[in-house]
Amino acid sequence: MAAIAPAIDERLEAYADLAVRVGANVQEGQTVFLTTQVEHAPLARALTRAAYRAGARYVDVRYRDDHVRHAMIELGPDEALTHSPEWMKQLYRAMEGGAQLWTTGDPEPQLMNDLDGERVGRARMKEVVEIIRDQMVERSLNWSGVAYPSEGWATQIYGEPDVERLWEAVAFCTRLDEADPVQAWRDHMARLEERGKQLNELGLDAIHYTGPGTDLTVGLNPNARWMSALFRTRDGIEYVPNMPTEEVFTTPDCRRAEGTIRSSRPLVLDGDIIEGLQLTVKDGKIVDVQADKGAGIVRGQLEVDDRAAYLGELALVDGTSRVGQTHTTFFDTLYDENATCHIAYGFGVPEAFEGEPDEGMNVSAVHTDFMVGGPELSVDGITKDGRAVPILREDVWQLG
Repeated sequence: MAAIAPAIDERLEAYADLAVRVGANVQEGQTVFLTTQVEHAPLARALTRAAYRAGARYVDVRYRDDHVRHAMIELGPDEALTHSPEWMKQLYRAMEGGAQLWTTGDPEPQLMNDLDGERVGRARMKEVVEIIRDQMVERSLNWSGVAYPSEGWATQIYGEPDVERLWEAVAFCTRLDEADPVQAWRDHMARLEERGKQLNELGLDAIHYTGPGTDLTVGLNPNARWMSALFRTRDGIEYVPNMPTEEVFTTPDCRRAEGTIRSSRPLVLDGDIIEGLQLTVKDGKIVDVQADKGAGIVRGQLEVDDRAAYLGELALVDGTSRVGQTHTTFFDTLYDENATCHIAYGFGVPEAFEGEPDEGMNVSAVHTDFMVGGPELSVDGITKDGRAVPILREDVWQLG
């Protein structure tokens, strides 16, 4: 073990540097707010060093412990599920103008399995989420999320605690294996930006999904553009909120969606796994939830507020995705959503609008991505005159 530690340390430093320079794009003089799990302390320390190397004025680190969250959901009163302490609201307001980093990669994937799914789904600090939502709309901070390989996460994926194998997958998916990862990311984002441009030039009115258990048409918002995850703050700072990212996406018109959609991969939600999720949508709203496992958690989320059951994002991913090329289900939405097409219910993506979002964008305290893509899914764009334009067939991009 001692022999490989230096290599792992070097890789961790390079990974943190990429997250700070390309992901959050920390600027000199910024305050950096890092939210991480206690088990992710080695990455948190590396991210802190990288942020200070980038010129951060101060790095504030907050450690999360899911055992504490488990106790709250199991034993706390109902009001504890949605309670937002005043001091925490003040902290999140103080993030205005700063940079934010967060980590994922569940070290104990089965921890929440013994809890009531509906309570798990409702456990959300709504007032804190509203502050975060407003900051997104106002584009007031640059932020990014990265994953930390652990034995628990590796065991969930591979059936054994092969952390080195997981590190290799993470390095491949984040382009850390390239000779110049920063330039590789610039080239990658340019390709995704070109795809967004192709879709915008079509002037589509709707997207139609067909496949096993799926026949869904979602109306598009004429004021929202297709884009990559190359975001910009109101001060012009470019950043990549998800590392990895393989998608082009838009915010649909939340009032226009009809049909059924079936998930194509398991969804990890609030510490549990949702399998075989199928949603029925009518007049834009999810009116029925079915699943082979975990439907109660989804139903609990949809009850968080009166807009949670409307769609907020459509994202397209094809077979060139590095995440998809691993042929791995990561049981982590940051990765799985970038393996294939996905849809989100709840809050829309305000960055899809050049100016202020209009009333067609959904506003909710929830934003949950679930995977719907794969070789059996066909995606067509529907023009204003009703013509169907093939976009995806058997995981192959059909445009230019």
